[in-house]
Amino acid sequence: MLHYAAFIGTRYSFSRKRNRFTSVIAVVSMLGMVLGVASLITVLAVMNGFAGELRSRILSLVPHGYVAHRDGGIPDWQALAATLEAQPGVIAVSPFITDKVILSSPYNQRGAVLTAIDPVLEGQVSEIPAALVSGSLESLGEPGFNVVLGASLARMLRVQAGDFLEVTVPRLTVTPLGVFPRSKRLRVTGIFEVGAQPDAYQAYVSLDSGQKLLGARDTVAGLQLKTDDLFSAPRVIAALQAALPPDYEARDWSQTQGSLFQAVKMEKVMVSLLLLSVVAVAAFNIVSTLVMSVAEKRRDIAVLRTMGARAAGIMVVFVAHGLALAAVGISVGAALGVGLALNISRLTALTERLLGVKLFDPSVYFISELPSDLQWADVAAVVLASLSLSLLATLYPAWRATRIAPAEVLRYE
Repeated sequence: MLHYAAFIGTRYSFSRKRNRFTSVIAVVSMLGMVLGVASLITVLAVMNGFAGELRSRILSLVPHGYVAHRDGGIPDWQALAATLEAQPGVIAVSPFITDKVILSSPYNQRGAVLTAIDPVLEGQVSEIPAALVSGSLESLGEPGFNVVLGASLARMLRVQAGDFLEVTVPRLTVTPLGVFPRSKRLRVTGIFEVGAQPDAYQAYVSLDSGQKLLGARDTVAGLQLKTDDLFSAPRVIAALQAALPPDYEARDWSQTQGSLFQAVKMEKVMVSLLLLSVVAVAAFNIVSTLVMSVAEKRRDIAVLRTMGARAAGIMVVFVAHGLALAAVGISVGAALGVGLALNISRLTALTERLLGVKLFDPSVYFISELPSDLQWADVAAVVLASLSLSLLATLYPAWRATRIAPAEVLRYE
């Protein structure tokens, strides 16, 4: 029974002997499905690409974890660092001191985050050395007070390697003339660029310079950790917290940066739901197509019923009819969406060349092209969701078809 019903339903979908208006509505339904599925797959790939770019760029400067004292600095940090390095999963440890400061050049002033680091150890826990576009991280250890700036911060201050600027820290200096904010002249010895927000506010000095500027003396604010795997860091840091004394606190990157990535994930979900509504509208356009098909095929339904077809068979006919229309639209939309997702960067570059404009200015957006990361799980989810919505849309018209009384239809035939 189901075999013949599915065959007849598929024949209905692609028959040329149909009412022209019904055919137009069916084509419009399929086109809506094509656009909805294609746009949803493409946007999901772009959102995945943005999340990946954000993760790789920001986490290139952010260590996998931190250990800090709850009541202040860590005086004997070398001994604690040696203990932490011996723990399973920890491969590198580096000290740091950080505070908010004001950087002043002859042209401008900007707030910044000044982080004091060990130039040698820092390269083991972050990707700062690889992100330098001029100078070197080792230059921080040279005599004098030196600083490495983010590229956007350097542009806003209008300085480059070799220039000098003034730093004002939130500490007071008492002199015979009164109390003044502590300031120092720094020489710019390097500029880094990761293509993310830290370029606009981050500055680095050596640990020795930071202790003098920020009044930390022989202490550090905390220790940065690198684990053997980024995504195992929460588990490793949680194990460290259990082993540390109660007055120490251990935090991993998911706690310090997790809200940002949760926001990106939530944005992906909301965009997916909004675009899925387009697919839902296209799916429920199938209702109109099937309602008109039921009205058009009343005599055929009556004939089938008199030949012994059951109500379930009639229902399967129109469910198959609607799903065949939806399957064509979903298949074409999925193919189009995959093609767009795989070639969105090249299409963006082609559009920029044809229009002679730069759609994504790196100095504004931190990216130069649309990133794309096509995940087949997303494609499968979109296809299954679209098929489910289409199936739901076919149920009511198919049920209405089973309510047609053969005697009423054939009375005057």
